[in-house]
Amino acid sequence: MLDISIRQLEVLVATVEFCSFTRAAEELHLTQSTISMHIRALEELLGVRLIERGAHRRVTLTEDGKRVYLAAKDILEQVQKLQSLQEEGERDVLKIGTSTVPAQYLLPKLLSGFTKKHPNARYILRRGDSDHILGCLKKGEVRIAFTGRKEGDSSLHFQQIAEDKLVLVTNTSSLYSNLAAQGVAANDLLTLPMIARTEGSGTQHAAQVFLQQLNANPPIIARMENPETIKMSVMEGMGCAILSNLAVADEVQAGKMLSFSFTGIDDSRKLYVAWQKDTVLQPLEQKLIQYVRTRTSDILLSK
Repeated sequence: MLDISIRQLEVLVATVEFCSFTRAAEELHLTQSTISMHIRALEELLGVRLIERGAHRRVTLTEDGKRVYLAAKDILEQVQKLQSLQEEGERDVLKIGTSTVPAQYLLPKLLSGFTKKHPNARYILRRGDSDHILGCLKKGEVRIAFTGRKEGDSSLHFQQIAEDKLVLVTNTSSLYSNLAAQGVAANDLLTLPMIARTEGSGTQHAAQVFLQQLNANPPIIARMENPETIKMSVMEGMGCAILSNLAVADEVQAGKMLSFSFTGIDDSRKLYVAWQKDTVLQPLEQKLIQYVRTRTSDILLSK
């Protein structure tokens, strides 16, 4: 099989249709010498002369050149059709990365509602802690990321989609029930054994900022990746935990856990959608981001 490249065919077609090596070079963003090199290489591969060489400046095809030009044009048209099919398929596939809290407590409702509006949408979802997901975004493994952590990376664009808060949660034993009845703040419970999220977590990063502001250093008896596991451990009396209010709202409302708020500090915790600044978002991706921005507050209010 001939080792002919698509670029060589593009060069031939452009040279013929613009009747000029110079114009073809401008349109394809190549040098004129590169255009000539591609034409010569194609002639050598096919073993025929494609363009008449002479004193006149206008490009003139040989009889063989005319046949090759028509074949090249047909091949490029078929390649364009294949590319269009690929782009059409990719437009309906949303490659999303999400950290734990958005994955468990926001995206199920958001994607369900979005799918009702856009039934052709398909999803590839990757989940991990905030550090991992932002890494996937930078490497192009996902195109959109939902995270509880905003990096100062100049290559990424962040938009806030929600504001949550961090709370300290305990089990419902009489000890903690009495403290809750007395209106004790979370600040006063920071000497208790604590179950923490793993280091790459956006929740843990925000909690660490809180603790530094309060000059507190609670004893960490365990680190766990999954907030559901942490909640179960708290309810069983293993220790306390600082978690997203969004993650514990259902259990607190059901009376399975107690929630203590912080005082004297900004206890807000922001959630973001992010993408690479040099990425041109597809229409469906833009619609998803807009939908998330308008619907997230409704989900948080329902908690």
